[in-house]
Amino acid sequence: MSQTVRQEPVKKKPNNKIGITRGEKVYYFIVNVILGIFFLIILVPLINIVVSSFSSPDAVGKGKVLLWPVEPNVRGYTAVFTYKGIWRAYANTIFYTVFGTILNLAMTFMAAYPLARRNLPLKKPVIMLFMFTMLFSGGMIPGYILLKNLGMLNTIWALLIPGLISVYNLIVCRTFMQNIPTDIEEAAKIDGCSDIRYFFSMVLPLSTTVMAVLSLYYAVGHWNDYFNPWLYLTKAELQPLQIILRTILIQNSFDPESVTSEEDILGNQALQDLLKYSLIIVSSAPILVAYPFVKRFFMKGVMLGALKG
Repeated sequence: MSQTVRQEPVKKKPNNKIGITRGEKVYYFIVNVILGIFFLIILVPLINIVVSSFSSPDAVGKGKVLLWPVEPNVRGYTAVFTYKGIWRAYANTIFYTVFGTILNLAMTFMAAYPLARRNLPLKKPVIMLFMFTMLFSGGMIPGYILLKNLGMLNTIWALLIPGLISVYNLIVCRTFMQNIPTDIEEAAKIDGCSDIRYFFSMVLPLSTTVMAVLSLYYAVGHWNDYFNPWLYLTKAELQPLQIILRTILIQNSFDPESVTSEEDILGNQALQDLLKYSLIIVSSAPILVAYPFVKRFFMKGVMLGALKG
């Protein structure tokens, strides 16, 4: 007897492709072209700064450098790193950035956690007091007098205490904590978890995204801070990198009355331009290196400030 083989019907794979209209293709093409133009506008000057810092002063002064080093050398970096105070200034800036960022994060999270609680008494007036400081401040002279009376001039605390909490970052952190499901807190309270333990054991581990973003915000602010050190610090052993780089640039600039020929003026101006490019790289490189490690958190963290809560 012949046995008939039963064939199962072949299932067709669902077609998940969504058709793109001609108008959408034109729109995407225009958007990509515009984004490409903006990308080149940003990229070309950066490349020019890097290659100029490795070129000769004469080539930089005559405008021969575009996207490739001309007469490659490290004369600009040699002039920067042979300065006696550059390494001490680097160490000071790293200390201000690391230690200051840790203090900023600690105070920001400790202030944002109670403000994110729904049962906090006088919650709205406290938030309004914080937001009031975003619009109004005491000013430069009252701030200087205050720090002087507190004995904080020429100390590290003059750079760390006044900007301990950024209200914008506080609002971002508070918004993130408000979006943590209340079921987690209720389950923790049922297990006998206190508020302090809930903060350290549950809230902080869940807040790594916003913590990375705020770390970048605070670290960049400390690293690029120039005005506050220039205003509050006069001791060279406490000055950060930005102040020392300014000193190097001024010391390598020239007095027009001290030169007698046009060639001397052009040569000194070319060396000064080379130093500018080298100083930009020296002061920006550490932050540029650190940014890729937190960029995956950056967009999500930026969007947190747009959420209402």
